[in-house]
Amino acid sequence: MENNMFCFQCQETAKGFGCTLKGVCGKNATTARAMDLLLFVVRGVSVAADQLHQHSLPVGEEVDNFIVDALFCTITNANFDDESIMKRIDKGLAMRDDLKRQAATEGIPLPEVDELSWTGNRAAYDAKAATVGVLREKNEDLRSLKELIVYGLKGMAAYLEHAMRLGYNDESIHRFMQNAIAKITTEYLSADELTALVLKTGEVGVQTMALLDKANTSNYGNPEITHVNIGAGTRPGILISGHDLHDLEELLEQTKDSGVDIYTHGEMLPAHYYPAFKKYAHFAGNYGNAWWKQREEFTSFNGPILFTTNCIVPPLPNATYKERMFTTNSTGYPGCKHIVADENGQKDYTEIIEIAKQCAAPTEIEHGEIIGGFAHNQVLQLAEKVVEAVKSGAIRKFIVMAGCDGRMRGRDYYTSFAEMLPKDTVILTAGCAKYRYNKLALGDINGIPRVLDAGQCNDSYSLAVIALKLKEVFGLHDINELPIVYNIAWYEQKAVIVLLALLSLGVKEIHLGPTLPAFLSPNVAKVLVENFGISGIGTVESDMKKFGLIN
Repeated sequence: MENNMFCFQCQETAKGFGCTLKGVCGKNATTARAMDLLLFVVRGVSVAADQLHQHSLPVGEEVDNFIVDALFCTITNANFDDESIMKRIDKGLAMRDDLKRQAATEGIPLPEVDELSWTGNRAAYDAKAATVGVLREKNEDLRSLKELIVYGLKGMAAYLEHAMRLGYNDESIHRFMQNAIAKITTEYLSADELTALVLKTGEVGVQTMALLDKANTSNYGNPEITHVNIGAGTRPGILISGHDLHDLEELLEQTKDSGVDIYTHGEMLPAHYYPAFKKYAHFAGNYGNAWWKQREEFTSFNGPILFTTNCIVPPLPNATYKERMFTTNSTGYPGCKHIVADENGQKDYTEIIEIAKQCAAPTEIEHGEIIGGFAHNQVLQLAEKVVEAVKSGAIRKFIVMAGCDGRMRGRDYYTSFAEMLPKDTVILTAGCAKYRYNKLALGDINGIPRVLDAGQCNDSYSLAVIALKLKEVFGLHDINELPIVYNIAWYEQKAVIVLLALLSLGVKEIHLGPTLPAFLSPNVAKVLVENFGISGIGTVESDMKKFGLIN
């Protein structure tokens, strides 16, 4: 039977092979095909833009913005709204044609590529979409490497968009993204050449995460050790999800005298670590856990929810909170109000605030507090204490358990792993993977908490900075000589760029779970194992022995 769709970009992909009827994430086949077509259009725009760049001609920031947004909105759990995706397709086709005319005017020949005419005919679009998906590349190994690059670029686009919204940009990152897409579209690249491009993607990923780190810290200060309330107050609230700190800032400003409290959910938790947000008395705390628990937690929250980035779980048909859901930026969900910025880049959250005022206060689902804020600047302030603990043997090993959380029952592995770790080990984490163990009573070592949370998934950059600094302090020649074990969980494409970034920095022996990516062909997986020591996970006890943590 012919597939309705094919998608294998996330960890939950059906049967560890690919979603063919409907996405496990909740994405319909029509949405999947629309995303395939949008990525096809991105390829056409990138080919034309790259040729103009090769001749030192500008293409305009609207092209850069379009490609970043289009890549971001196709990340897992970001956008389920077919109509918004189709509008992007129309915009991209018009943009491609403008670039082609510009090239013709300048006498610049463009490579011949498969194209779709800009007609607005949805039936024609759907027919084309059926031919341009992942399986268009018949060679399994080349397909695997090309998709690894594309997924890395999607994660890169997410981080770049956040930086851009805070006023930080880097033209060289845009140039790389467009050139990489053009290369895999128009050139025959061998497996070795594609592997080199994979590593280059990781290198630019480090550059992008460094840019976002600079954007965040320049605007909001360096994260600092912070105790975050996880209970609920008596006033109505707005729950903000995702990763975009600029949206949070605007929301806090517009609600500071409204009588409405602001709570974070999921990956927005680390916003509490930034000094600039601590001036808001109504920034009440973090409500709930990782993204996949939102169906029950959004129901009990009682107030409106704002999605700033991916991590949307489609509400059940009888969900009472859907009418209180709002999206912005690259996200979208049918039937939910989408908040757009005005010509000055500002957003008006009045409607959300007025709804919140009519809602009951959040139902408390837990109480207490959790500690975080251990990004690179904070940890380096503790460097002397950390180094002394390592030299004295109080800390024997660091365990990097960064990455994503998810719904699979097998992810209980990470909770059990954290609980079983010897008392002379410290967990370094970033991303929503931390929700598997950040509320456990794991204690501290000489005042150093045994879970050091650096922040969001992009703050894996902080973990790399910390590792490189420790390498320098201990006078080592290779980062892999450090007493660090990498046991990383992944779910979607932002985790892919983090993985590629670590590989580009020379980190080896990364253990990836709960399953290896379905988009890795056997041969590509073999290359990663042989060259970089990447492997999956086993049982908690067997992995503890493998990592030298227990006998």
